[in-house]
Amino acid sequence: MLDLVVYSRRGCHLCEQMLEELVPLCRDRATIRVLDVDSREDWQLAFGSRVPVLCNADREVSVARLDRQALFALLDASR
Repeated sequence: MLDLVVYSRRGCHLCEQMLEELVPLCRDRATIRVLDVDSREDWQLAFGSRVPVLCNADREVSVARLDRQALFALLDASR
């Protein structure tokens, strides 16, 4: 199963939108962890205001808006 990470922050409407779109697309195909960028200084420095960021294996897949094409390519490759 594919392991995805969404770097997010509280009160971020784009983060909420990405998760609303992402969760049903990944059901039974990937695990999704949501990490708060404000919980660690190194994440704050790495991402700043550039959230949400969807990653797989430390590789950025989508920034700000869900890139469905990139997500589907990952999901297909993980079969």
